[in-house]
Amino acid sequence: MLTISALSVGFRHYETLLRQGVAWRLRDFSLTLGAGQIVAVIGASGAGKSVLAHAVLGILPPNAVQTGQVISVKAGFIPQQISHLDPLARVGSQLAWAARRQGRAVDIAESLKAVGLSDRVQRLFPHQLSGGMARRVFIAMALAGQPDLLIADEPTAGLDPENRDLILNILQAHAARGGAVLLITHDLLPALPVADRVVILHDGQMVSIEQAVHFSGQGDALSAPYARALWRALPENGFIADA
Repeated sequence: MLTISALSVGFRHYETLLRQGVAWRLRDFSLTLGAGQIVAVIGASGAGKSVLAHAVLGILPPNAVQTGQVISVKAGFIPQQISHLDPLARVGSQLAWAARRQGRAVDIAESLKAVGLSDRVQRLFPHQLSGGMARRVFIAMALAGQPDLLIADEPTAGLDPENRDLILNILQAHAARGGAVLLITHDLLPALPVADRVVILHDGQMVSIEQAVHFSGQGDALSAPYARALWRALPENGFIADA
């Protein structure tokens, strides 16, 4: 469903008044994501996670420089910020617009129900939504076009555990139906129960691709020292910083 080969992304900028340079934010990234799979991309802020998502979706800004190859099926995008919603339009209208842009009609009440929201939500404006509700509206909008691939950019950031797990369960259900999910997050622990593999990004470069089940114990099954250090330094693992 998604094949990325040697993808690098940079951004042109002026080094001097007359000379431009390129600041590379992602280098030589390769990944294959198949039907029924969830791959979590883990990294700190600035690691290149959102740049990766925008490159796959083809929505990089005009000053971007991209090399390599991206082959993708129809994808739906789940953004992080509630600012992606029109503050002057009700949720129901925005959900209908999302479907029409994909050439489809949508049963708004059923779409909201599928992500655990009541019919009344369609009459609300974005400022009346909680963080968890807004994320579920984003998912409903992404699913309105019936995509095979979902790209979720920090879908659980700032959410309480109940809303976080609800969002992750919806993404897991999409994969169980034969879809695929690229889950971009800085939060490793909650992603592990739903992910098949975990990509570790650091300063725009892929450190390793790990099996999610290998994040256990002291992390001895992990292939990369950086992945083991990241795992062992979590609070749940005792903040071990000398791995």
